[in-house]
Amino acid sequence: MVRAPLSSDVDDTRSMLESAAAAHGDREAYVEPGARITFAEWIGRSRSVATQFADLGVRKGDVVALWLPSGIDYATCYAAAAMIGAITTGLNPRLGRREIESILQQADPALIAADERLGPLPNTAGRVLPRTSLSTDTSGSAPPAVKLTRRHAVALIFTSGTTGKPKGAVFDADRLAAGAAAAGVMSAPYDRRLTSTPFAHAGYMFKLWDQLVWGSALVVPPAPWSAQGMLDVLRDERVTVAGAVPTLWAKLLDVEGVSPQALPHLRIGIAATAPASPELVRRVAERIGVPLVVRYAMTECPTICGTEPTDAAEVQFRTVGRPAAGMEVRIDPDGGVEVSGPCVMRGYWRNPELSAEVLRDGWLRTGDIGVLGSDGNLTLVGRGGDMYIRGGYNVHPGEVERSLAGHPNVKQAAVVGRSAPVIGEIGVACVVPADAAAPPTLTELRTHVAGELADYKAPDELLIVDELPLTAMLKPDRLALRELIILHDTDIQRRRPTG
Repeated sequence: MVRAPLSSDVDDTRSMLESAAAAHGDREAYVEPGARITFAEWIGRSRSVATQFADLGVRKGDVVALWLPSGIDYATCYAAAAMIGAITTGLNPRLGRREIESILQQADPALIAADERLGPLPNTAGRVLPRTSLSTDTSGSAPPAVKLTRRHAVALIFTSGTTGKPKGAVFDADRLAAGAAAAGVMSAPYDRRLTSTPFAHAGYMFKLWDQLVWGSALVVPPAPWSAQGMLDVLRDERVTVAGAVPTLWAKLLDVEGVSPQALPHLRIGIAATAPASPELVRRVAERIGVPLVVRYAMTECPTICGTEPTDAAEVQFRTVGRPAAGMEVRIDPDGGVEVSGPCVMRGYWRNPELSAEVLRDGWLRTGDIGVLGSDGNLTLVGRGGDMYIRGGYNVHPGEVERSLAGHPNVKQAAVVGRSAPVIGEIGVACVVPADAAAPPTLTELRTHVAGELADYKAPDELLIVDELPLTAMLKPDRLALRELIILHDTDIQRRRPTG
């Protein structure tokens, strides 16, 4: 029998963890390749690890850094730190050495729980607790008592650093609780969720209370990824919510045996990091029997907008939906997207000046450029810093990328601007073709884009690539793309810009 979700009207994260252990104790909380753990076992083990942390000198308000793979040990350390009022920050294994050094310098952790198999850490003053030394006792006694409220910080989530050094967004229990309340169609009692991002990402760190409220199980897929492997996990683990980039959804459709009958438990899919074409949305609905929805989020505000399962395929493709419960979105005079509500970060870690730049009168300046439709749906056209000016006209790459993604011969696309004589800047489209043996030409892509957008937004150059370089947050890495364009300059298809 499905029990009602646990109330989020609890005083602090430690109390919330204990309440979840009592309410969902026999339910699975985590599944990883070769291991699984129930809520009672997870939180029991977290008590033991919390005692370890305290014995090693971790105190309320200290930072605990996790250099661990996504899975049970990461989740245990996160809960353990919260139990004694410590703040958890994760080190994404996809980050480079310089980014990790920056995070450790800023966070100044009192303790680092580390798996040496992920590689050596930079020199740091923080004490290191090897993963092999973590307590495995699932019936641990209560750790030291600390006085906590919902205003105490729980998570310190760092950006990927693509626009400078990583910045740490601070979230307290109030904000994590707000995330659970704003989940909408994304959460239901005892969901089984296939994770699509590293646990160091806001997609996990911000969702701690959401998991505790709904009693959901998180399923970590085996690596490396394969379409058959994804089907097997979705079926065998009775997954109800799954997120993946559009390319992976398309590959899943080609696996023999995919059907609504094969995946009777799956109720919703999420198109992550890139827009899913209307054709893909329709095919997923037909072949798998679930809607593909879109979510708009950022490290500084992990819940902003989303589409609904009943939205048309064009809405799923062209927009990022309407504001989540309790959230507000507005557009400033320059087209900038600003958001307000209880899911917005408290501020940047130990950086009041930078916090004041992006947080004004309760509104977060996202850095994105967008348009609000009369139906309330938000359409993103790009990042302010990604914009280029072609012949005096502003061009936002996100808008062009969305158009290119709708071309039948395009699997993925990213656009960057680069300087050009006379006209100022032009757009270079980096495209992964749907069929490597028959890639699209610059002429046909320009015709396609000009049929949907102003002609000056059509890219002037085209580079066909095997794959797009991605950031640690699984978004196109525009710095790496610019380097790729320089490296493969002789392979670029060009036209002479005429205005």
